[in-house]
Amino acid sequence: MVEKIQKKISESKAARWTVLALVAFTMLCGYFVTDMLSPLLPLLQLVPEEGGLGWSSGDFGTFMSAYGWLNVFLLMLIFGGMILDKMGVRFTGVMSAAIMLLGVAIKWFGLSHDFVGQTVTIFGTVWGLPLLVSACGYAIFAMGVEIAGITVSKIIVKWFKGKELALAMGLEMACARVGTGLAIGVTPLLSTLFPREPISGPVLCAVALMFVGLLTFLVFTVMDRKFDREVTEQAAEEEEPFRFRDIFSIMKIKGFWYIAILCLLFYSAVFPFMKYAPNLMINKFGISVELSGLIPSLLPFGTILLTPVFGSIYDRVGKGASIMILGSLMLFFVHAVFAIPGLDYWVIAVVLMILLGIAFSLVPSAMWPSVPKIIPENQLGTAYALIFWIQNWGLMGVPLLIGKVLDRYCVEGTVEGITSYDYTLPMLIFAGFSLASIGVAFLLKHEDAVKHFGLQEPNMQK
Repeated sequence: MVEKIQKKISESKAARWTVLALVAFTMLCGYFVTDMLSPLLPLLQLVPEEGGLGWSSGDFGTFMSAYGWLNVFLLMLIFGGMILDKMGVRFTGVMSAAIMLLGVAIKWFGLSHDFVGQTVTIFGTVWGLPLLVSACGYAIFAMGVEIAGITVSKIIVKWFKGKELALAMGLEMACARVGTGLAIGVTPLLSTLFPREPISGPVLCAVALMFVGLLTFLVFTVMDRKFDREVTEQAAEEEEPFRFRDIFSIMKIKGFWYIAILCLLFYSAVFPFMKYAPNLMINKFGISVELSGLIPSLLPFGTILLTPVFGSIYDRVGKGASIMILGSLMLFFVHAVFAIPGLDYWVIAVVLMILLGIAFSLVPSAMWPSVPKIIPENQLGTAYALIFWIQNWGLMGVPLLIGKVLDRYCVEGTVEGITSYDYTLPMLIFAGFSLASIGVAFLLKHEDAVKHFGLQEPNMQK
């Protein structure tokens, strides 16, 4: 009876793919905001008289580490997952999109030149006001985008379970990566349109984009409400409601921990790397500031095609654990080659970024659709929240670590107010995270063989 009711909407390909497009666009907007300051590091390092903020790499790392302040220390991701399982995807999604909009607005306010040169002392530490305010805005935004991420994951499970689940997740991730690619590739060019506000001007554009993303999600809520009306109360009652003690039952599952730790290690070697990749292109490969984001943008744009392809393979063929192992191996190879001194021809950078794009397509395309095979559906929101929370330790700590390492061990000189760096040591750090992820992926495959989660089995039900 339930299946017949669901066919009214969820069996409609047009309806579920429209839903995917709506929520994926919201995430595209979020990922654009997440990475848009990465290619502007050289401008941020300029003195205020030249249009910059006078930031060091350590300051930049501190700003980027703000991504995890609220998510990690205040457990906002955990609470977000509990809210998601209690209140549903519509309430949580609108809430998170509104938080993203508020956060990016505060970030823009903090980067306004009205604050340049002003400082504030907190517990004996002197903060530049632009850094403090913009970092707080970024922390608020990050809380919203991470909760939105787990919400969208549950939305896709809700609409695509038993169908093209991995393909749908792959397409959503690919769309989100478009936001990253646009942020890295377009922001330096966008800054030239605001000669008087080359940093805060592009961020103001991001505020407008995030507002559109909120409106897009509101359109989704209309469709999802209709979906729920057509699924009877009887169907809803068949699923056991979430209970707080379920958190502990999730944490007892060894396969969950392998997924979570793999997520932590793998993403610590990718997202923080992307924060510094444009600066790596400038310092190692001699790319100009204006074009420094073009080669790194190959990674997210490459995933647009590859992530859905690998997701479709997982849907039809299986081999999810093997896919994660292969992606981790490729990630290690890329970072190890980036670390080799003297390999500074730009073609090498292009090839490595393409390979990194393949690795970044392989692991997420298999990792996220594997979670519903390990965790019961009524606990998915909290499970994703726990994984994202663990991941956020890396997203918070690794950029801060790399910024400190660059300032302390890697400075080569300063030319016209811009500091140059040797990126060998940071790339070795990223390679270390990649190497550890390989071991965890093998452990996950072994655990699947023991517990029969079905990670090596296809997702699509015949």
